Amino acid sequence: MLYQLSYQVINNLAGSSPAETQQKISLFAGANIISFYLLSKVKYGKNLRIIFSSFLKRDIPIFALMKIVLLGYMGSGKSAVGIELSTVMKLPFIDLDTYIQEKEEKSITSIFQEKGEIYFRKIEAKYLTQILQQKESCVIATGGGTPCYGSVMQDLTKNLDVLTIYLNTSVAVLTNRLWDEREQRPLIAHINNKEVLNDFIRKHLFERAFYYNQAAVVINCEELDVREITEKVLLQLF
Repeated sequence: MLYQLSYQVINNLAGSSPAETQQKISLFAGANIISFYLLSKVKYGKNLRIIFSSFLKRDIPIFALMKIVLLGYMGSGKSAVGIELSTVMKLPFIDLDTYIQEKEEKSITSIFQEKGEIYFRKIEAKYLTQILQQKESCVIATGGGTPCYGSVMQDLTKNLDVLTIYLNTSVAVLTNRLWDEREQRPLIAHINNKEVLNDFIRKHLFERAFYYNQAAVVINCEELDVREITEKVLLQLF
């Protein structure tokens, strides 16, 4: 509905002066800002993108009482998409791994090395719950294993203020992305062969697919860049 309304308004801009155009669009700037973002990219190009960019400088929240939780395997682009999405929606962005590191005052790698994965999964669930209990809306990028332990996924799906989104990315794409990053990833830091990494990811994804696919929204990210993935997410929100 929002998209249709915005489409009608934009189609009525023909022949309007710049001032009139700005005034018409401003009438819809709050609730329909996402629609204008999409329309500016799909149909109306540079001029409308310039107008849209002015809205990003305003303090206009789009959704109240909503936490968007991005799920997916490591390397699927959760943080990059989360940052883009939070910018468009005028919401704070929280990277769960970064949040944990700040609270624990240690890197994720150090936590794994010093206290093990079981300890990490416990505090990961604790800090996610802490974030979800905050009143403010936000966009959250979780870790690859976050929804796969304990009751995390069940808690997320039961929470009416949470929208879970799975960024579904192929094994081949993940392998290529993670190969050069493996030293910073505790679970794969020991792997020194690309074929072994590919097999590891394939098996891991098979085990975790049960949890990932419980997300309210599943986005196929194959051959899409960050902005294209963000657009697909936005289209699911109205």
